Amino acid sequence: MTLHLRSAHERETRLAVLDMNGTTMTDGGAAERAVERALQERGVQGARLDDALVRSRRSAGLDRSELFATIFAGDVGAAHAASRTFSTAYDAMIADGAIRPIPGAEDTVHVLRDHGLKVCLVTGFGRHTQNSILEALGWMGLADLSLCSEDAGRGRPYPDMILTAVLALDVEDVRDVAVVGDTVADITSGRRAGVGAAFGVLTGANTEDELRAAEADAVVPSIVDVPGLLWPVRTTVLS
Repeated sequence: MTLHLRSAHERETRLAVLDMNGTTMTDGGAAERAVERALQERGVQGARLDDALVRSRRSAGLDRSELFATIFAGDVGAAHAASRTFSTAYDAMIADGAIRPIPGAEDTVHVLRDHGLKVCLVTGFGRHTQNSILEALGWMGLADLSLCSEDAGRGRPYPDMILTAVLALDVEDVRDVAVVGDTVADITSGRRAGVGAAFGVLTGANTEDELRAAEADAVVPSIVDVPGLLWPVRTTVLS
């Protein structure tokens, strides 16, 4: 006879903070194309453009406005204009169907909530863009809360969005939070917040080695594997 026994955990997870692009949904590279368009319209060309795009890829998971502020250091007007161009271009790509859910992501959110967890979806995009993505996916109301960096004050790798979710959803202890993301920035923000668990997934920007170097507790192929990390099943064979 085979019995499936759930392992006991020192703390019970009460909140899952899930990244969006690369973790629960994908845009097929639309965000990077929108970044390129925003830079080109501000006159960034040649080697400078190539360097900026490399910087963009390395800053996966961070607030796009912070990226433009870095690229256009000292020129606040240019940075703001690039952010607006990015948002307009990306919104058009969303309308054209660029957004797709990671297979099984929506079902996973339902599984988490069915187990009594609260779920917050977080992103480095702005509020309007986040809402556009949620509407495109039919995910308005899927989670208990959605947050972007402007809601919290600072984006990743700062812990602000996680801590804002803890306060907004009345979670008593940040150690009862699990963070899930595809980037080093996701894991770093979780560690800085003091979460109980930070899990990496391989459906987005960073590799397993990069996520583990950022101190991910575990790295799994997809978000669909996260419930198995939270509620592992130990199999005992009895004769």
